[in-house]
Amino acid sequence: MEKIEIDKKAKSNAVVKKQPPKYKNPYMISIVIPLYNEEESIKPLVETVEKKINELARNSWEVIFVDDGSTDNSLNIIKEINAKNPKFKYISFRRNYGKSAALSAGFSYARGRYIGTMDADLQDDPNEFKNMLAKLNEGYDLVSGWKKIRHDPIEKRIPSRFFNYVTSVTSGIKLHDFNCGIKLYKREVIESLQVYGEMHRYLPAFAHWDGFRVTEIPVEHHERKYGKTKFGVARYIRGFLDLLTVVFTTRYLKRPMHFFGLGGTISTIIGLAVWIFLCVEWFMGETSLSNRPLGWFSLALIIVGIQLFSIGLIAELLVKQSFKNSKNYNIKSKQL
Repeated sequence: MEKIEIDKKAKSNAVVKKQPPKYKNPYMISIVIPLYNEEESIKPLVETVEKKINELARNSWEVIFVDDGSTDNSLNIIKEINAKNPKFKYISFRRNYGKSAALSAGFSYARGRYIGTMDADLQDDPNEFKNMLAKLNEGYDLVSGWKKIRHDPIEKRIPSRFFNYVTSVTSGIKLHDFNCGIKLYKREVIESLQVYGEMHRYLPAFAHWDGFRVTEIPVEHHERKYGKTKFGVARYIRGFLDLLTVVFTTRYLKRPMHFFGLGGTISTIIGLAVWIFLCVEWFMGETSLSNRPLGWFSLALIIVGIQLFSIGLIAELLVKQSFKNSKNYNIKSKQL
């Protein structure tokens, strides 16, 4: 039951204050660690995390392992650790759903005022949470790690730099390492985010677009000791496709005409410009327009432009109907 406490300064006026339930956020910090086939890394990770987080939050912490359908002995090791120390909790998926699903599940069960994330491969250093918490106390809502000195092969670093550059330009928030596993969030950020598909790498952009203050700090990055990376070059291709999805479903979700209309305007203007040029040539005695491939190309551009405009108008009608009674803002504070 929700506890109701009488304000001692206002007993005579029978003023009551509603206190949040004790079970809602009993911890200072929750650490969510998604993992997949990391049996060799788990025990060394637990030893390091327990030591560093105890220094930061004493006993006011929890760690939530999210086993993303591991096929090795990872789950059994986590169960043994949980039996010895209940602060190390776990969620286990029936199959591999991906990192976004693992983070989403961990966020939904985390009960800390601050929620941190890190990978289970021993490359992230839990000691960085102390620096991140200090940065949050400067007025930020989300602190993302930046692997400034990165211990990964060059074929992984170069695509990553290009990916981060394009994402920074597209999203409007400049970060060097969107996909860094170690991050620290204030609880209100987590409660406003929706993590699905493979959108976990864009959480800082989502938070930024929701009006939260996002920053990054350099973090120590260790070499991988056990196993091998679960991600290949294909993830960058999927990442760019996801980026297009993110941009459209956030920046243009409630104004699709701005997205389709821009493309339609550019296509129509180019098509008309080419058509006018061909008409001028025809008036000056050039060959028939029907024999010019450029004429058919300009006509195609005009048709495509009109189609994009039509799609934009239809999308606007759908958006207006869908969001007619919905809230489209995020309140930071209020005094009524």
